[in-house]
Amino acid sequence: MRITRRLEFDAGHRIPDHASQCRHLHGHRYALEVTLSGEIIDAAGQAVNGMVMDFADVKKVANDMIVNRWDHAFLVYRGDTGVVDFLATLPGHKTVVLDVVPTAENLAAEAFRVLNAAYQDTYGNHLRLERVRLYETPNCWADAVRNDT
Repeated sequence: MRITRRLEFDAGHRIPDHASQCRHLHGHRYALEVTLSGEIIDAAGQAVNGMVMDFADVKKVANDMIVNRWDHAFLVYRGDTGVVDFLATLPGHKTVVLDVVPTAENLAAEAFRVLNAAYQDTYGNHLRLERVRLYETPNCWADAVRNDT
């Protein structure tokens, strides 16, 4: 069985080598979908009975590991030194410095990497992360899937 939880957040970024508009500082309303697989839990009398994982728990993990860190932050590539240095001059600015250019593809892969370790097989139902889908816009997204990582 597979389940998916969707979360949304706002963040800024730029793609320094982009040939068009995306090389400029700008922001997006991102949506993050986390898809997990596992067996449906058969545990009469327990809160998780009939579930792969409680959607509230899926949300808590994704919020703790990704969404709360990236929400209303500027996601910047470590090698984009001019922007990194500029953001450092803004007192209290929420900046997340990444080792990759913050494209939808790289952000989806980074979220998968981080979340893969966070979702554990707590209930013995073979729980595992299958996919992270990151929407940069309603019409553009990237999928990081288990067999790609």
